[in-house]
Amino acid sequence: MSGLLAGKRLLVTGVITDASIAFSVAKLAQENGAQVVLTGFGRMSLVERIAKRLPEAAPVIELDVTNEEQLAGLADKVREHVDGLDGVVHSIGFAPQSCLGGGFLSAPWEDVATALHVSTYSYKSLAMAALPLMGPGGAVVGLTFDATKAWPVYDWMGVAKAGLESASRYLALHLGAKGIRSNLVSAGPLRTMAAKSIPGFEQFEDAWADRAPLGWNLTDQEPAARACLALLSDWFPATTGEIVHVDGGYHALGA
Repeated sequence: MSGLLAGKRLLVTGVITDASIAFSVAKLAQENGAQVVLTGFGRMSLVERIAKRLPEAAPVIELDVTNEEQLAGLADKVREHVDGLDGVVHSIGFAPQSCLGGGFLSAPWEDVATALHVSTYSYKSLAMAALPLMGPGGAVVGLTFDATKAWPVYDWMGVAKAGLESASRYLALHLGAKGIRSNLVSAGPLRTMAAKSIPGFEQFEDAWADRAPLGWNLTDQEPAARACLALLSDWFPATTGEIVHVDGGYHALGA
């Protein structure tokens, strides 16, 4: 095999449709020489159909990142398809509707706890579940949305992303001794299924299209996916705890 990820074995979470960033990651990874295993949750038949649209049909493992039993069994499930892992992609986020769209002040703790469990704590949970399969040179890469600011309508998901960004730094700290890196890609707004579930998300879309120095294509997941692949590759061997912005430069501007 040839390519940036030749011989790499990757676990990619979060593929729901072929408009998912995770789908673009899996597709480009295969095109660059990697073996890919996917995880799905809920509508498994849908994920399995989407997996067949990749250049090479990828196996799909059911994984609820809040289910301790499934997390404990993940390594064995992955070993049915590959003999180890060189990289893990965390593309998972969820918040109940009460936590979005202006509900910051009224969302109950039970819903906030769900958002934090799925969107923040799961980054550590997934990394630890995959750890028995990983060795020096391995990488964990997650996806965030700039959590240095308070965004209209993003509310508790913004808090969850801030936690994710901190969790990645702590994972970098604790896994560094094992030679495993942890980095995030901060993508601009994209018209994914997750984005469509956020009331008022079009406010982000209009702002980015108008103000990003490089411009911004709301339907092109490939730039974010390419950044993920770079961080999974051997070209960033001494980079960890980092957040790479793939947002057309929007984050660099003042208000």
